[in-house]
Amino acid sequence: MTPRFTIDGSEALEQLIASTCNRAREGVLSVVPAGKLDGILLGGGYGRGEGGVLRTPEGDKPYNDLEFYVFIRGNALLVERRYRRPLHDLGEHLSPSAGLEVEFKVLTLEKLRRSAPSMFYYDLVAGHRRTYGDDALLDGCEHHRNAEAIPLHEATRLLFNRCSGLLFSLERLRRPRFGADEADFVGRNLAKAQLAFGDVLLAAQGQYHWSCRTRHERLATIHFGEDLAWAAPLKGHHATGVEFKLNPIRSTESRETLASRHAEVSALGRKLWLWLESKRLGRPFASATDYAFSRIDKCPETSAVRNRFVNLRAFGSPGLVSTRYPRERLFHALALLLWENQPWKEAALLRRIQEELRTGEPEFSGLVWVYQQLWNRFN
Repeated sequence: MTPRFTIDGSEALEQLIASTCNRAREGVLSVVPAGKLDGILLGGGYGRGEGGVLRTPEGDKPYNDLEFYVFIRGNALLVERRYRRPLHDLGEHLSPSAGLEVEFKVLTLEKLRRSAPSMFYYDLVAGHRRTYGDDALLDGCEHHRNAEAIPLHEATRLLFNRCSGLLFSLERLRRPRFGADEADFVGRNLAKAQLAFGDVLLAAQGQYHWSCRTRHERLATIHFGEDLAWAAPLKGHHATGVEFKLNPIRSTESRETLASRHAEVSALGRKLWLWLESKRLGRPFASATDYAFSRIDKCPETSAVRNRFVNLRAFGSPGLVSTRYPRERLFHALALLLWENQPWKEAALLRRIQEELRTGEPEFSGLVWVYQQLWNRFN
């Protein structure tokens, strides 16, 4: 358990977060019978003692969400159905006074103990603050503390989500009106991508760590050989991402400045994506188009039988013909929308994007909107 929620936030901010944790614990106990509640962990940056501190004229303010993981005894599916809604309502009740979004996620210890290693479980088990439960709460979860066990597809998933943020930012940069909210959105997603790029490289080499500061220290010691010479800028970008994570700011930069930064970060993201996917799938990809048109299974870790049912729920009866996990469609669409120059103006590329997203939308903004709806389900 970390002694602080932030590295250098004010005492008033620390007390606000501590008070919110106490209210969250009391709220959970009012919803979940004590006999069914195993424990509550605060995850995310504040749970790891590296929460963001937004400096304002009125003093330090929280920036990240407060993410509580509530461990309840019973069948995982039934527990989720029973308690998801009341805990969601509790989060909405606590959020205004906390000054940030309070979220509750329902888990069971049985599911955590038998789950395969992942980046999410590693971050939670290795770095958190326990607000309810005893020292033995995570007994049997030791395999989640081994960063070297995080599979490569987890690095791809992190990169996929951060590059999706770059795609959503590109759509905002192209809007007729570009105001303060758009600038803040783009600036925030650029910084998250800059941090993630270095994290992805570390995860791919078995050197990931739950602390962003430790990750940066490790990244700084890596020697980029000839095969990774293109990755040298990752160190500088990662430093920018770490600084933003710990001391975020609301961007007031112009559209032109942010567009220039976006082009630089996206170009680096394309190189990282092609390198990682070539490494993960054992096949070289020369370009984003090469990747998007390749028929190799992009989610080989998933079950073909289960994928049929997932596709059925997502796309109706036509989905039954596919044994591929739907996230593969998003991988392909992302590669073309983000890294090819105006693909909606080239018939073959537009047709490919439309096929993957199952839409007849011809315009960039509409394609990104459809993409985001699917991304919300399969990110």
